[in-house]
Amino acid sequence: MTLVKSSSGIRGTLGGKVGKGFSPIEIIKFSSGYVSWMKKKYKNKNRYLVILGRDGRTTSSMFQQFLVITFQSLGIDVIDIGLSTTPTVGIAVMNEKADGGVMLTASHNPKNWNGLKMFNSKGEFLSEKDIEKLSYIVEKEYFNFASLDQLGSHFYRKNYIHQHIETILSLPLVDEKIIQKYKFKIVVDGINSTGGIAVPILLEEYFGAKVVKMYCDPHGDFIHNPEPIEKNLREICKKVSEVGADLGIAVDPDVDRVVFICENGDFFGEEYTLVSVADYILKEKLGSIVTTLSSSQALKDLSINKGVPYYATSVGEVHVVKKMKEVKAVIGGEGNGGIIYPDLRYGRDALVGIALFLTYISKLSKISLTELKKRYSNYFMSKKKIRLSSNKKIGKILERIKRKYKGKKMNLKDGIKIYFLNNEWIHIRKSNTENIVRIHIESSLRERVNFLEKEILYEIKNSF
Repeated sequence: MTLVKSSSGIRGTLGGKVGKGFSPIEIIKFSSGYVSWMKKKYKNKNRYLVILGRDGRTTSSMFQQFLVITFQSLGIDVIDIGLSTTPTVGIAVMNEKADGGVMLTASHNPKNWNGLKMFNSKGEFLSEKDIEKLSYIVEKEYFNFASLDQLGSHFYRKNYIHQHIETILSLPLVDEKIIQKYKFKIVVDGINSTGGIAVPILLEEYFGAKVVKMYCDPHGDFIHNPEPIEKNLREICKKVSEVGADLGIAVDPDVDRVVFICENGDFFGEEYTLVSVADYILKEKLGSIVTTLSSSQALKDLSINKGVPYYATSVGEVHVVKKMKEVKAVIGGEGNGGIIYPDLRYGRDALVGIALFLTYISKLSKISLTELKKRYSNYFMSKKKIRLSSNKKIGKILERIKRKYKGKKMNLKDGIKIYFLNNEWIHIRKSNTENIVRIHIESSLRERVNFLEKEILYEIKNSF
């Protein structure tokens, strides 16, 4: 059993003893702690309002009931938007002027996981400091439940995904009409979650596209591993070329990451989601770019070509957002397909990523994705993960790696990133969302990626 607490919230596997997995007890404790944190953060209010959404996981509708009851018992009013996306909850928090929001999701984790993503009153994830305060409240059980006449109310609100999309379409750099002009044929893999609702709505109802649906029934029994990376998306890659589609689109279960498939069935690359969208934004408005240490050099190359500042943070949305605000970045995100467009909201959003991407390729006269990718630096990347039985082992791994590559340039901000010649690098870090070590390796030569991968995996396995 696994329970992980991080800046993006809490998530874990189902079952097991209290404190060892994601259970109703954890839901009640952390949602109660969240309310106590919220009341301390936003003092002297008569009533507090929270937005509640859920992904399509089989357990999300059941756990949603625990959240509603807990919030009402603490005197909190709840606007329940039902099946939704993580960015939709963020938008709803802003639109409704709520004090916060909670999304029931474990993001890209498998179907035996679930979790809570928690928002502040700006529709953004809680900061590291706020997560620390919340965790302390939960540990000490500083909860104050309401009396009978102070219980919260529960309201249902339908069609919030439409409101989210309409907010996106109001952005000056999203051109609905030019997208409609080209009548795209697009294959969509909704991974049996809310992407199967939201993405087809955007494409069919607003962009006039013909959509070929794959796994768009949001029953939550994921047909394949839900992380939107190449090895998990073989089927949609094959489908795109089979049906003669212009492209394919795949998202994760809570729709804050998006990846594209080329017209010939090749994988466009999750790293190039941000590269291509940043290219479009920077054609219209120059400014800083922010991403993470694990993201591709291709984005830095783009920043150099455009003559704009580039910043790399520790992995995690909250770190990227914090830096984006500091440097007033015009675009940012993560190389996993996460787009953060501050003109909409400081948070990853697959739907705005799709809208900006389709606008861009439409403005390029419906350029093929194969041709678009040729415009950018071509790098090969390996992404590996090693499961840990104990978090204590990460220290031994990192120390061995430091000794192995002594003398090389290193960044120790988030695990270890080792720099080699010709823009090659290795980044080794503890995951924020699972008890695993993540290893990212990039080079302009596939042979070098393979060599470095074998070398680093040997060192890690011999550090135990």
